Parts: sequence; structure tokens; C-alpha cells
Amino acid sequence: MKVLILGSGGREHALAWAVKRSERVTEVVCAPGNGGIGQVARCVPVDLKSLDDMIRLAEAEKPGLTIVGPELPLSLGIVDALQERGFRVFGPTKAAAMLESSKGFAKRFLQRHNIPTGNYAICTSAAEVEKAIDLFRAPMVVKADGLAAGKGVLICQSRSEAVEAAKGLFSGNLLGEASQQVLIEEFLEGDEISFLCLADGKHVAPLAPAQDHKRIGEGDTGLNTGGMGVYSTDEMLDPAMKEWILRHIAVPTVYGMASEDTPFCGVLYIGLMMTARGPQVLEFNARFGDPETQAILLRLESDLVEALEACIDGRLSETELRWSPGASACVVASSGGYPGSYKSGFPITGLEAAARVPGVEIFHSGSALKDGELVTAGGRVLGVTATGTSLEEALARAYQALAEIGFEGMYYRRDIGHRALRRTP
Repeated sequence: MKVLILGSGGREHALAWAVKRSERVTEVVCAPGNGGIGQVARCVPVDLKSLDDMIRLAEAEKPGLTIVGPELPLSLGIVDALQERGFRVFGPTKAAAMLESSKGFAKRFLQRHNIPTGNYAICTSAAEVEKAIDLFRAPMVVKADGLAAGKGVLICQSRSEAVEAAKGLFSGNLLGEASQQVLIEEFLEGDEISFLCLADGKHVAPLAPAQDHKRIGEGDTGLNTGGMGVYSTDEMLDPAMKEWILRHIAVPTVYGMASEDTPFCGVLYIGLMMTARGPQVLEFNARFGDPETQAILLRLESDLVEALEACIDGRLSETELRWSPGASACVVASSGGYPGSYKSGFPITGLEAAARVPGVEIFHSGSALKDGELVTAGGRVLGVTATGTSLEEALARAYQALAEIGFEGMYYRRDIGHRALRRTP
């Protein structure tokens, strides 16, 4: 079977790596891919902002399975378009992907189905924001309603800061595109957990849990990014808590979507805050996370393609996911200046030596091939990922591999997993 993966980042590299391990797969095509993905898949050009271009590609390649990586093609309705043309495609429809593409839709959905989440207000103007803010205590969270590549969330320490943040979102000054709606949310304190599940419209199967590090600076300081690193361990959630999250959050979400005639088939990514009053939903994503996917798939022992096909066929309840024990960690190496302005085109050295470190896989987020040489081509460049019998071992391997790699301006956080390591006796 030929598998087509839409996307060009570290998530898609990890998906291509995992898909290629399936005995049923004869070829992996990634569109548009990147320099590193080209080592495990055939990369072909496509415009991920154009439905017509993605449809044209699928009709030319005729894949047996298409996997949609990023959120934008989902929000455009690529799954609906390919299904109408008879293609087998993994991912939610445009209507189901509203769980991610509209934060307002997601919050109202959570409220309708009594799924635990923080208090919120949805505002359509700066005047509404000024009134709503009086209902919240500082700090508070100001969010863009639509897709913002992980950068539309602002934690504000005062009323005036929240008003300014909302004005920046409405005007387009903060994200480059004006928001039609802005959410004000209660600030929730606790540990954040990424709880991803496969869903077939009726059933859910949890993936290994993970914890992302969104801030650019060590100690979780500085600007939000698309994710600077992630780790996954068995100890993150005990069996009772995992069962509680499934019963009270994941399953009600999938049942709720089905009850509203928008069945959710794909990856349901639940961003949770583990608070003193229990797990609360921060947000949903309607696809694999990045860099969570890199760490999670490194621990998956069973066949990913079989699991994704079971979702499409509605037989997820018959499928067992098998995981390697222990831990995994992914540390992102970024261009200097990210998430602000940065320069690209610098040669990447030391990749072969880094790949020789036991348990390490290197996934490319932003690289390109130029005259046969891999060069930087994005803000987040590499996701250096490793497994180990313990989190300490996985992190040691990832950092050992990173020490071999170099490119001009390379930056990475040296404290990935710090919260878990603090709790280790």
C-alpha cells in the first residue's frame, strides 16, 4: 500500500518513520515534506492552503491511505473532499475539526456536554472584552478564536494587559490576521498534560501521555512557541487517573460529537491542566501534536497503519495498541531568534554522529536539501528524540546526540522534563 502524508514538519517526519515500519506499506509519499523527511519518504510539492492542489495530488498519486498532519488542511475540509472522491483518509471532517479551528465552538461544546473546563467569555469586540474582564481575576488568559499555530494564547497579569492583548488580536497586530472572536478564560494552575486518543467516531484508544514545553526559555519563561520539547513516561498518569480522563473527558467528547451529527474520526488531542479540582480541558487539537508525536510514536510497538485503518473502518474497539515501557523525550533545536525573526540556510552538521547514539531518532521540522547538503529552513529545525528505560536515560541520550549537532545560531532548552525530574525521589 502507498501512504500519502500531508505536511512538512517534525510530526510528519515521525509519522513517515512509523508508517514505513509497517509490513503493509510499499511506499511513503510526503507532501510537501522537508530535507530530512526525504530520507524516509518521497517528497512531492503541494500547497497545503489549496484544496484543489491537494485533491490534484491525491488523484495523481492514488494512495491507499492518506494521513493529514497539520490543522489547516483539516479546517479547509480536505478530509471531506477526499472522502467524496473515494479515498481512504485519516482525520476528522471540517465540521468535526471545529473542536480545534474554533476555540469558541470547543468551549461551548464542553459546556453543553458537562466536560470539565475553566470559566470563559467569548467576545466579538474590545468593548465586550472590557465588560467580560471584570468577571475574571488576574492572571487571566486571552485567546484568539481561530488557528494560530500555538501562538494565539496570551497569559495576562492585569486587566490593562488583557485589554491590550485583546485589541492586538482584534486588530491583527499580534498574529498578522484579525480575530473575529476573542476568548477570555480563567487561568488554571497545575501540570499540563497532552492526552491524545485515536477515535473512530464511537470509540477511543488512548496513546501514551506526554508533556510539552511551550515557552522558549528555560524554567518555562519567555514567549510561547510551537513546542520546544516533550517527554512521555508511564508514571505521568496512574491507571486510575487515566481511566477517569477517558470516562469523564475523552469518551464524552466523542459521544457528544456523534450526538451532534459530527462524528469525530482521527486524533483527538486533549490539552489538560491537572488542577486541584481535577483535570480541566484547556483546548482540543484535531490532529497529532508536534513535538508530542515524535516522543509518542517512538514508544509505539504495534503497527500504526493498522490502528489508523481501524479508525477509518469503525473497528477501533477491536484494536490493541502496544507500548514500550520506560520513557521517551524530544528536544527541539531551533534557529536563533525563534519564535521571532530568524535567518535560515545554514548547514547542519553532526547528524550522522548524533544518530549513532543508542535509542536516538532525529526528526526534521525545518530543514531543506541545498546542493546535496541539509540546511536550516525554519524556526524549529530538529526534534532530537530518544527512548530509555527511565526519563533520565532518554534525556541523557537526546542531549548526548544534540552535543554532536551544530548549525549557526542553534538554540535548545536544557531543562526538558524538569518538572518530572524534580518529583523523582
